[in-house]
Amino acid sequence: MGTTQLETVPEPKYWHLKTVLSEALDTEFTVGEILPNERDLAARFGVARATLRQALEQLELEGRLQRRRGVGTTVAPPRVGVAVGTEQHVWPGAAGDDWQPVDCALEVPPAAVAAALETGAEQNVHLVRRSRTTHGQPVAAELLYIAQSAVPDLSAIDAPAGAARARAVLRELQRLELEGQESAVELGSARADDARQLDRLPGAPVLVVTTRYIAEGRTAAVSVATYRADTCRLTFGDSGGVEIHQGPERRAS
Repeated sequence: MGTTQLETVPEPKYWHLKTVLSEALDTEFTVGEILPNERDLAARFGVARATLRQALEQLELEGRLQRRRGVGTTVAPPRVGVAVGTEQHVWPGAAGDDWQPVDCALEVPPAAVAAALETGAEQNVHLVRRSRTTHGQPVAAELLYIAQSAVPDLSAIDAPAGAARARAVLRELQRLELEGQESAVELGSARADDARQLDRLPGAPVLVVTTRYIAEGRTAAVSVATYRADTCRLTFGDSGGVEIHQGPERRAS
């Protein structure tokens, strides 16, 4: 394509440039492809580099671009669909679950989680840490709190620590009959631990999805999943699960 000059428009120039660049990302680039340098892009679109930077920063905020250290600015993968309001209930770790267990330990949960699990204020629960990636990039981190009474047959000998113990806890949890689950979603800011796992700066916007899993008439587990707000979107319906949405659907996010 030749040089594209921007015409006078009522909206800010960088915003109009953002729209033009977004269309170019859909038609000329593929996921993971590195964009030309700022000088070449500014020349192509006939704008100052300051205007270009504003447009690129907005596209990064919207999850269309990623700035990777030592690589440059690349086209971001499609957003992860976080399904809410679904009627399909499944335990964490069930078939088709895309989360990867990281480790597991016995820890005292936050007071709100302890109240939901109906455990004592200083009573340990199983804390399973899991992560979610797409296209090789981290998009979510989860803290899954499980009451010890929900997995009474867990053998410390078979799974002493780490990811193996996390998988063992999840296997035992699935022996229970899941009666229902309830989810709540809120916008938050990445804490230091979340930011490190998600490769973001502390304070970056995140979506926090809290889910209660109910069995035998009580809460057996509580999940607190933190998603990068720039790479995820909420989906509604009865399809169930967390889906990866490909292609032009991402523009509706």
